[in-house]
Amino acid sequence: MPRILVTGGAGYIGSHCCKALAEAGHEPIVFDNFVMGHREAVRWGPVIEGDMRDVTALGAAVREARPDAVLHFGALALVGESVANPERYYSVNVVGTLNLLEAMRAAGVDRLVFSSTCAVYGEPERVPMTEDLQRRPINPYGASKLACEMMMEDFDSAHEIRSVRLRYFNAAGADPRAEIGEWHDPETHLIPLVLDAALGRRPAISVFGTDYPTPDGTALRDYIHVMDLAEAHLAALGHLMNGGGSQVLNLGTGSGASVREVIKTVESVTGRKVPVIEAPRRAGDPPALVADPRRAEALLKWRARKDLAAMVEDAWRWHLRLHS
Repeated sequence: MPRILVTGGAGYIGSHCCKALAEAGHEPIVFDNFVMGHREAVRWGPVIEGDMRDVTALGAAVREARPDAVLHFGALALVGESVANPERYYSVNVVGTLNLLEAMRAAGVDRLVFSSTCAVYGEPERVPMTEDLQRRPINPYGASKLACEMMMEDFDSAHEIRSVRLRYFNAAGADPRAEIGEWHDPETHLIPLVLDAALGRRPAISVFGTDYPTPDGTALRDYIHVMDLAEAHLAALGHLMNGGGSQVLNLGTGSGASVREVIKTVESVTGRKVPVIEAPRRAGDPPALVADPRRAEALLKWRARKDLAAMVEDAWRWHLRLHS
């Protein structure tokens, strides 16, 4: 049974990937400090508690796990917080990733699947977004992830540590059985915020910008189901296990949904009216962020299958369980 070390495996996307790994016959071994993740989400394999910035603990974890590969989710991911506290993001995301690469090199582990982000592109010069766009992040979160990608390129050249860097767009949804789901504090993602408004846990949802050059005036984003993301990680892992080389790939559906479309879908799924407050645009919010996922589809023989309604349905099922 292949052993896979999953850093940040107690978090949102990491925990869903652990479930997918276990169902595919792998043994996921979680490394997490539980600052952002949840112990209740570690259900499919053993856990080693530790911090990415602790060189000794991380090195010991890699030696103890003896993994065939690493899936790396251990990072901070709040854009606003990264602007206010850039030092924390460079410490956790960049230094933590350097520590992981060094620990992998010392232990002879040469396969890595990395949780990256479309934030490395910044404000794109065209949409849909391809992997060859200029990388011009506009916040420390995106810059920290780009720095990690560059380190991985260098470690491949110098030490033959192969990596697949997966640039996500907007992860959404939950495990269809509602065993795990999105559980952030504070919550910043649109779909759970709209579900909160439908459930009466917040008075209304704010729509930031209604004058964008989009069909309904609100911003477009490419939402992808978290279980589709998990399947992409399995495919990327298979690519590396079969001897494939390093790659950088966008993960998305290739189509965007507007803020108003998300609200309408939530109302349809829940049967509840969502109160809306219209507000000015937020600085730095592009009109549209939509992936061109064709490279990932061709290389990994993978395609996002779940639509926005399925994402909302699964998220709602989890939301009801979480807040019941």
